[in-house]
Amino acid sequence: MRRALGLFVSAGLMAATSHFAAADPVKVVTTLSVYATIAAEIGGDRVTAASISRGDEDAHFVAPKPSFALQLQKADLFVTTGLDLELWAPVLIDKSGNRKIRPGQPGYVAASEGVPLLDVPAAVDRSAGDVHLYGNPHIFTSPLNVKIVAANVAAGLERVDPAGAAVYRENLARFEKRLGEALYGAELVTLLGTETLDPLARDGTLIAFLESQQYQDRPLVERLGGWLGRGMAFRGRKVVTYHKNWIYFTGLFGLDVADYVEPKPGIPPSAQHVHQLIDKIRDQGIGVILAASYFGSSKVDAIAERTGARAILVPLGPVAGEDYFALVDLWVGELTAAYAAGSGAEAGR
Repeated sequence: MRRALGLFVSAGLMAATSHFAAADPVKVVTTLSVYATIAAEIGGDRVTAASISRGDEDAHFVAPKPSFALQLQKADLFVTTGLDLELWAPVLIDKSGNRKIRPGQPGYVAASEGVPLLDVPAAVDRSAGDVHLYGNPHIFTSPLNVKIVAANVAAGLERVDPAGAAVYRENLARFEKRLGEALYGAELVTLLGTETLDPLARDGTLIAFLESQQYQDRPLVERLGGWLGRGMAFRGRKVVTYHKNWIYFTGLFGLDVADYVEPKPGIPPSAQHVHQLIDKIRDQGIGVILAASYFGSSKVDAIAERTGARAILVPLGPVAGEDYFALVDLWVGELTAAYAAGSGAEAGR
């Protein structure tokens, strides 16, 4: 009888725990949509994830609305880049009154922690434009960095929900596997593993290494698939970008950034700069201008029309319910198509 009663109580507690987990998921609020999609993948059914900014919105200039502070008031976990991209985030944290999501608290995640940052200024000089003090904060344009971001998010979820640790670790491992195969292709990951591939990709030596190595009488580079395999179609090609928010992506994919539509970060292009840029695109046969969609198409389209270059405007973050994988698919697909089609600039070189 005691045993039966014990089993009954145990079953009741398990049901209550399960109900609690379902009824009260961990509430995750993020500054960027890319972090929200990652939190949703790592957290699964144990979390709800919402982003303050949209994927097609400039994260530099989000107005700190009272509704955002209310979101944070109820948050268990807050994910932000942790650099000086979302300068509005500390204001919202203060207005929320939620002490558990302040920097240094268990509910705060700096997505950039552990990410090797590029463009770290040697000195602060505002004459150089809108310079980020700690380095370029657009870390998520590289899947290598997103792997680190995902681990940071998983660690944050474990801190605020230790009971879900096993779930978060399992989902993180699944996410990392999917990310590696999406980046390199499943065959190369099976042969070499991401522990070998990732450092080579990060330091820019992956392609040379794969070209120098053979497996079954074929160069390993022929087994490169995924985004990097597709990106071989534009590796080494010149591109103009609007702003320096693609630096991690262009470095990983081997694009040669010849110039920027902005003369300096955050500084609108003058007529003189645009004229000089048009001459450079024509002289060097640059075929593509790449810009985040939130900059608008007018300036980019005008330059493209005068040079014959192809304009690519894409969101910098996931939109309309899409995830990070769909986003990078879009970037790689648009660039592959643009370079395959050629341009008037290249033809007239």
